[in-house]
Amino acid sequence: MPRPRKCRLVGFVPDNPCFHPQLHNRDEVVLNIEEIEAIRLSDYLGMEQDSAADSMNVSRGTFQRIINTARRKIADALIHGKIIRIEGGNYQLSADKPCCRRINGGCKRKGCEKFDECEENK
Repeated sequence: MPRPRKCRLVGFVPDNPCFHPQLHNRDEVVLNIEEIEAIRLSDYLGMEQDSAADSMNVSRGTFQRIINTARRKIADALIHGKIIRIEGGNYQLSADKPCCRRINGGCKRKGCEKFDECEENK
């Protein structure tokens, strides 16, 4: 019996859950919310894998598997003109947390979106 999956922390859920190619194709690729978060942290925000994994509350190895799967799915959709659908996953939204990650009461990363909101950093 496999171990239960650990809940991953995400800081963003996209408003647009589906992207369509210009040519009509009914094939689709489904990305879960954790995969989108991994792409956002690594590729969009340019975070190192160690800090991105820490932000998602997973190990570096797990983060690497998530990001590699997400990139493979996105490449497949772009190359073959498939629909990209974003849905599902095992995640917890970290928006209700006062700070993304804390060390000694302050925000660990000055580049995070919540750094200015974090009371300990003011």
